[in-house]
Amino acid sequence: MLLDNHGRVINYLRLAVTDRCNLRCFYCMPENGIDLLPKKELLTYEEMLRICGVLVKTGIEKIRITGGEPFVRKDMMSFLHDLSNINGLKEITITTNGVLTAPLVPELKKLGIRSVNLSLDTIDRNRFFAITRRDELPKVLHTMDELLRHGIEVKLNAVVMEGKNTEDIIPLVNLTKDLPVSVRFIEEMPFNGTGAYYPSLHWDHLQILNTIKEHYPEIEKMQDPPWSTSYNYRIPGHKGSVGIIAAYTRSFCGTCNRIRITPLGMLKTCLYDGGVLNIKDIMRNGNDDEYLRSTIINAINNRAKNGWDAEQNSPHESMSSIGG
Repeated sequence: MLLDNHGRVINYLRLAVTDRCNLRCFYCMPENGIDLLPKKELLTYEEMLRICGVLVKTGIEKIRITGGEPFVRKDMMSFLHDLSNINGLKEITITTNGVLTAPLVPELKKLGIRSVNLSLDTIDRNRFFAITRRDELPKVLHTMDELLRHGIEVKLNAVVMEGKNTEDIIPLVNLTKDLPVSVRFIEEMPFNGTGAYYPSLHWDHLQILNTIKEHYPEIEKMQDPPWSTSYNYRIPGHKGSVGIIAAYTRSFCGTCNRIRITPLGMLKTCLYDGGVLNIKDIMRNGNDDEYLRSTIINAINNRAKNGWDAEQNSPHESMSSIGG
């Protein structure tokens, strides 16, 4: 078991395989994109597999693949196949925007992928275009249908943004009536890569919940799973569920069980820190796995207590380069 210096279990890695994305969501990156990393600066698949192997031996049980958009990186399916063969790894999950994912669903099923997080801030085509700057909603909805058809658990992640998509809260909740999906509303965070945009806290988790209660007063609190980042609810008679993630107010820090690795190979022991260890340099300098393991453990043993402490002196990065 891997523990941090606050006694929290660390068993979950979020691995960002690329900073590239085929959407341009305004809350995630600037309209013209970000300065993309040169290919030689990115972790190779071989390096990522080495890191994952070391971490699984150290106590990591679950790995979530994120980006950017993971499936814009060439040969991603081959990497997922190799990753699934790491002995001791219990679960691989994926976060995707769904634009390129539908044709890959049968193969994902064969690889044992049981759960996919699908980014979907609105089911209105015009608002989707306004938020993402791309007209790709039909492809995303097709991916959702394919995932459900193949029996893969679907979590729909919607960032709630004042003046952008608050009118979509109830239509998204309505999806849970007939579909076995978990719709999860996320407080907006300051990660669009410019440092000039910081959301207001008007639409915090309580405001989101109160809005849902106005339409569904019968909504019931569910028991949250261990290490859950979301407060989870069900509406009687609905096949799916609703979750609210207090990403801005960070009320889940006390049970956080995750670490992150960016496409550059930076270890982040908190979403809000600026990176605490350059794993890529450690590997490329010829150090062995035991040295790699011990330096990662040391970084985890100096982890910030919460996101507010970690944020001090950290730059506002693009979410596409952090990995969510």
